[in-house]
Parts: sequence; C-alpha cells; structure tokens
Amino acid sequence: MSTGLSEQELLRRNSLSQLRELGINPYPAEAFEINANAADILANYEKDKTAYKTISIAGRIMGRNIMGAASFAELQDATGRIQVYLKRDELCPGEDKTLYNTVFKKLLDIGDFIGVKGYVFTTQTGEISIHVTQFTVLSKSLRPLPIVKRDDDGNVYDGFTNPELRYRQRYVDLTVNPGFKQIFINRSKVINTMRNYFDEQGWMEVETPILQAIHGGAAARPFATHHNTLDMPLYLRIANELYLKRLIVAGFDGVYEFGKMFRNEGMDRTHNPEFTSMEIYVAYKDYIWMMAMVEECLEKIAVAIHGSPIVKVGDHEINFEGPYEKLSMHESIQKYTGIDVSQMNEEQLKETCKKLGIETDATMGKGKLVDEIFSEKVEANLIQPTYITDYPLEMTPLAKKHRSKEGLVERFELFVMGKEIGNAYSELNDPIDQRERLVDQLKLAERGDDEAMAMDEDFLRALEYGMPPTSGLGIGIDRLVMLMTNQSTIQEVLFFPQMRPEKKAKVTTDEDFVNAGVAAEWVQVIRKMGINTLEELKAANPNKVFNDLGGMRKKLKLDLTMPSKEEVTAWFA
Repeated sequence: MSTGLSEQELLRRNSLSQLRELGINPYPAEAFEINANAADILANYEKDKTAYKTISIAGRIMGRNIMGAASFAELQDATGRIQVYLKRDELCPGEDKTLYNTVFKKLLDIGDFIGVKGYVFTTQTGEISIHVTQFTVLSKSLRPLPIVKRDDDGNVYDGFTNPELRYRQRYVDLTVNPGFKQIFINRSKVINTMRNYFDEQGWMEVETPILQAIHGGAAARPFATHHNTLDMPLYLRIANELYLKRLIVAGFDGVYEFGKMFRNEGMDRTHNPEFTSMEIYVAYKDYIWMMAMVEECLEKIAVAIHGSPIVKVGDHEINFEGPYEKLSMHESIQKYTGIDVSQMNEEQLKETCKKLGIETDATMGKGKLVDEIFSEKVEANLIQPTYITDYPLEMTPLAKKHRSKEGLVERFELFVMGKEIGNAYSELNDPIDQRERLVDQLKLAERGDDEAMAMDEDFLRALEYGMPPTSGLGIGIDRLVMLMTNQSTIQEVLFFPQMRPEKKAKVTTDEDFVNAGVAAEWVQVIRKMGINTLEELKAANPNKVFNDLGGMRKKLKLDLTMPSKEEVTAWFA
C-alpha cells in the first residue's frame, strides 16, 4: 500500500531518522538565543564592523551551494535573507567531520530551520556574509518548499503564484514570496496609526460582544448559532454599533473598537464574510465634525505608510489630504444620470430603475431603490475621496433626521476608487423616533427583506435613559488597507481569507495500479518517478515513461526484468 508521500517527502523522513540516530534532536526544546537579524546586518555592517564579531542568528535554509570542504547557504529570517559560509575544518576541528559531511551536506534540506553562530565578513565578491563557527538544527522540514527561481537581475519566474494556493497556504506563500509580508506590515501600521490618533484625543478602546442575542447595527444577513446551556439562538455580530452607543449612554465621551464582523453574504474581490471594522462614537459631535476628523486621520495613515498623503492605487494617484468633495446622494445621482429622484415616490423610483436597466423586486422600499440607482450608476465614478451625504430616511434607521432637509438623515459615506470605505451618522438619540424606525424595519422584514434590522428592546431602554448628541463612524479596515497597499482584492490583505473546502486528491492504491495493468513490481518505481495517481499516469507520455523506467532501474540498481515498450504502452489503454 502506498504511503501517499512523494519521493522528496520519503527522503526527508529518512533524513529525519538519520539525524535522530546521530543523537541530534530535529525539534529541540531549548531556546536559541538570537542577537542579530539579516536586515540589520546588511544595513549596518559597513558602518560598524566591530559590532558584528560575535553574532547569533536563526532562520530557514532557502538555498545551498554545496562544495568540498566549504559551502555557502542562504538563510532567511523574518527580516530578509543573508548568505552564510561554512568551512568543514572550522566546524569540525577534530577527526570527526560528521556535522559537516553528513549533517549539513546530506541530511539538511531547503526549508529546514537552523541557528548559526559566528561573525560577519565580506566575501571576495563583495557580499556581506556570516562565517559560521557553530550551527544547530532547530526544525526539520518534511515537505519541500516550492522552488522560486530568480534570474541575475532578481526577476522571479516559476514562482508560487496560484492565488488559490497562496491564500490557502499562506504559510508557504509568505515563506517563498517574502515581499508580500510588507502588505501585512502596512496593515498593522494602518491600525496602529489610527489607534494612536484616537488615543491622543482621549478616546478609549473597548471590547463588545461578538455573540449577540439580536443582530443589530447594520442592514445585513447574520450567521446564526445556538447556545446549548442557555438554550437560545445567538448571532455572530454584523456590527458593534448598538453596544458602543450603550457606552455613550453610560457616560464615556468617546469609545472605539477594532473588531471582527460577520455577514452571511456573498464573496467577491471586496467582500469576505469575516472582516475587520473600526467603529468610533464621540459624544457632543455631529457628522459635519466627523468629516474633518476622518480627513485628518486618513492623511496621517497615508503619511505613516508612504511619507505623503498621495497614494498610488492602480492607475490613479489618490490624494488623502482634505478637504474631500461632498455630494448629497440625490445630487450625485443627478450628476451622473441627469435624473432628479429627490421627489419621487416608490412607483416612480421603480419606473426609473426600469428605464436605467436596474433590476428590482417587491421587497425594495424607497430607500433600497434609491440605493440601487446610486450603486449602479454613481459609485464607480467616485475615484478621489468623496463624501456622499444626506441619505433617504428609509435607508438609515439609526441616523438622526436632517436638521433642515425633510425626508433625509444626517449621514455620510466615504467613497474612494468606487468603493465605500467609511460610514458615519449624527446618531439618532430620540428613543421614540428610534422605536418607530425599528418598527418600519420590521415591516420591511415582513415584505421579505432579510437584511432588515431587528427590534432591540434593551437598546431602546438605554436610549430612554438618555444619550447625548453623538457622532459615530465605521471604517472597513480591509478595504482601507487595500487602498493603502495598492491591492485590488480583499484576499491579498487578509492572512487567511475564507475559502471553499479544499478538494482532496483521489488516492490511488497500489492495487489500483495493478488493476490498470501495471506490473506489481514496477508500482513503487513509477511512484518514485512522481506518478502517484492513475490520472497522472494517463496524462504522461508512454515513451517518456518507458525511458524513465529504464533510467530508474539503472539508478536504483533494481534486479527487475524491464517491461517491453508495448507492455508499458498498454498501461495507458
């Protein structure tokens, strides 16, 4: 029966056994003390050579040039790659040369972790390197890494580039494509810059429940679960808005939270069912104040990452320095369609959608119809940062009615590169008005709108105790990171995006090969040739398989009678 392991995997397991037989633990428990890293050495060695006379560094072997009594290897740590130089007689000054001749040259592989001690020097070709005086095996890699080749100019080819494999095996992706680490380093900078800015203002970071009895705070379809002990349904939160507002009621002047949200909806280049949002609520402010705050915050983030408020995104240069353009939702629709929808009723809006080729259904009220027109005809035009303001009341049940415009609310959404990045309100703090709005949401749910908000009696009770005038903001962190790192898909800025279940390759047994006509004594030989399934056998070239069998017979010194070309060809029938 086949183990299902490739020839490389079998060889590595054999090396693992040999290391243990030599008394070397391939997975030692002891800490390995580190006092240097690749990036620091390469950047600063020439400035102060005395500082690098005794160094200890660890990382993966990513390349080797095995020679006779001396060899070079490429070591990769979290900061980059550096060349190491090993000399047999310095590593093994006595008669026993096993550590170099056997362990390093034969039993270690690309992908293994080692720790090295030594000193830094410059080779005759001018490359800063580490002269190794000691090395320690820290972890044996049992799977071979994909081979990413580079030419003399540093150009990568034959790399690990399949997006599905990269996202599914991010641990491999970031090992062989370390340049992508910068995306996630910059993601951390986005969050930390925003957090530091908020903290400087005196606002407090808080945590609110992820499991919620009522899915509120946004128009979205939730994930449902069940708590066994309490025997009650619970929902993964679609927003944390209602809990953060409770804290404003409790007397905090400003609270914010970076948190995971979960929406049981579609997936595409800008949507993942699990995503990161930042929401902030500040008492005694309104949505006009919030616009200025957002501009200042986003400019700080752009400068922190790029040193400038101007960020290259695709073919555009996005300027995050305020002030940003402001258009009401009705103004934006009129600007890009020539149609004034501000006074239309539901039937007129449906007729307008029909003329514009926009599909509608019976569940859509006025707010959703306006939103569909905006989404289809306006969003893609909003490249530079633009505030879309003053939304129809039906669209926003948690925002305060506009102070001067009937039928609208005080809300803005920030759009950049045709996508919504942020959403803010002058928060509704009238508990009677809020109850009426949530009742209207229940009516939409009865019409079949599965994104309508639920009634939250405890939240209404909190408002009845009194909430001061408040401005609230939510920013999609993943989309903001996409902009700041010039990425076109959300999957590139998530370490582990949601994926469909992995398709398991069908295992072909030795018996399957025999039933297909392969002589039993040759099954393990063709496996060593890298053919492990009947599908791989059928896809191979019969003449090449015949020639390779002869080569393997000679290489492995097998005492087997060579099958005829006709017999091998019959395996492909």
